[in-house]
This record gives sequence, C-alpha cells and structure tokens, in this order.
Amino acid sequence: MTLFGQKKQEFAVLVVRDADEVAEAVDNALKTAGPEERPGLERAAALLAAAREATDGELRGSWARRQIAEAGVEGPADSVRAVKALREAEPGLSRG
Repeated sequence: MTLFGQKKQEFAVLVVRDADEVAEAVDNALKTAGPEERPGLERAAALLAAAREATDGELRGSWARRQIAEAGVEGPADSVRAVKALREAEPGLSRG
C-alpha cells in the first residue's frame, strides 16, 4: 500500500534473538559456579528463559515503552508526545 506516493515501510526495529547462545553459556557457567556465583547465574538463567518466550511483538512493545520512558513522557502511549518520542527514536516509523 502507498500513501502519498510512498511505500509503506515495515517497523524498523530489529529484534535480535541470541538468547539460546547466551543461555547455553550461562548453563555452562552454572556447572562450575561456586556458591557465591550461583544465585546470580540462576537469576540470569531465569531471565533468559523469559526472553526466549517473548514474541517479536512483545519485544517491540518493550522497546517502545523504553523509548517513551527515556524521553520522559508520562501518560498514554498514544499521546502526541509519546508518538513524537518514538518517531525521534526511529525516524522511519509510519502510522500504519
């Protein structure tokens, strides 16, 4: 679909999924971890498990909420200020 002669562009935020490789590294570290390291590595393993289960849409939503918060915008995510913050963070965003 085009709008005013321009092609509609896909959401330009790239979702990187290296959670499997990082989780494997944490699991390997847990095998040899001492008692002082184990709680932190177990917490990291739990966070990685949650990251692996997140959908691309959830990750994009999380990105958008972070951008809005970092811009100091409070209130609805569909407010003019929030949308402006997102467009400044990623100028290629469209309304569609």
